[in-house]
Amino acid sequence: MTVRHLALLPRGTVRALAAEDAVAVVPIGAVEQHGDHLPLGTDFLVVEAVLDRALEQLDDDDTTWVRLPTMTFGHSPHHLFTAAVSLRPSTLSDVLADVLSSLSQTGFRRIVIVNGHGGNDELVRLAVKAHALHTEGTAAACSYWTLSAETTADAAAAERPERTPGHAGWFETSLMLAAHPELVADDRPFQPSDPPPLFDRSPAPGLTVERYGEWPRVGGLTDDPAEATAATGRLLLGRRVAGLVAALRGLDQATTSAPGDRLPSTDRERGPHA
Repeated sequence: MTVRHLALLPRGTVRALAAEDAVAVVPIGAVEQHGDHLPLGTDFLVVEAVLDRALEQLDDDDTTWVRLPTMTFGHSPHHLFTAAVSLRPSTLSDVLADVLSSLSQTGFRRIVIVNGHGGNDELVRLAVKAHALHTEGTAAACSYWTLSAETTADAAAAERPERTPGHAGWFETSLMLAAHPELVADDRPFQPSDPPPLFDRSPAPGLTVERYGEWPRVGGLTDDPAEATAATGRLLLGRRVAGLVAALRGLDQATTSAPGDRLPSTDRERGPHA
């Protein structure tokens, strides 16, 4: 077995795996409203579905992947108007810093965060950047919806970049129909907004726009979930799984080091001419 669950292992095994250069994988999601047809746990349920399927494909690799329990709470203040459990940016940043530091002190030198919620995206990326400034090893972060890999022509044709990831709309509802159909309601009410929210339809490429009151105005959904299907969800899920597999393998190959390859971390180690 090359995929292990940290919470199910005794301390000696964890320390040994860390010393053997295992990769710690930290999934994070959110608990927040997803309309009247999806559960509040959609973000962590979907990221778990993507990650666990990816780890199944990595199970025969030489590398050991140590999966942490999912961090279920994220940064979701924009959904508090109806229902959410949200952490402040400073709180989540501190939690992420502590998790990364704890893993490093346990011995892990390779850590990757796999994110399932848009409100966490900047924070997880900043966390790994900050961690790498003062701690040996490699830290990485990604959001699952940004990853895709070629699988089949039908899967590629199913993509709708203009509706990905959205919120509680076609994309997420399709994924939930594929991963947890029993949690998706048949009735999927949606009221189109005019104009559409600026946070989802920026007036210029590369421009992030937020306007007060947009989320309540549009009812908490970005697009119509009625067109979502389980078949489409399986295609979308397959591409994200393939993309995550490629990303994790790429990280593994780029960061595997032989004993003695460690960079000096202090002026004393660097020598008098540093």
